[in-house]
Amino acid sequence: MPSAPERSHRWIAGDAIRRAVLGDGHVDAAAARTDAFDAGFQAFITEGAWGSVWSRPGLTRRERSLITIALLAALGHDEEVAMHVRATRNTGASASDVAEALMHVAVYAGVPAANSAFKIAKEVYAEAQDDKKQDDTKQHGGNHG
Repeated sequence: MPSAPERSHRWIAGDAIRRAVLGDGHVDAAAARTDAFDAGFQAFITEGAWGSVWSRPGLTRRERSLITIALLAALGHDEEVAMHVRATRNTGASASDVAEALMHVAVYAGVPAANSAFKIAKEVYAEAQDDKKQDDTKQHGGNHG
């Protein structure tokens, strides 16, 4: 990651959008794993993807989120699909929005790609539901039956 004086306007904007979409925890963990080998790549995605494309005014974050999920699914980038489905909690894309995007993947990129992405999305939503149940249990002091 570039040092503070070396950070471009695009890096600053990209880091803010990346954090808003993926969450501080994800971005902080990626930064902590960054070393000399991949520092240039991390700067590139922060400036290029997040600071150039995601920061453009033409589409909402919800729309960009759905396009991103569809493209990643079509290309079979499963880990990235899961990450961006998780990020929908911050982009405003609903589960039904994601399902509609994946239907487009089925038609235009193939049923196997969509099938894999549906499976991944269901797993992510199930994990989120489990996390919510655990949070609710902690918040209400456990099970009083």
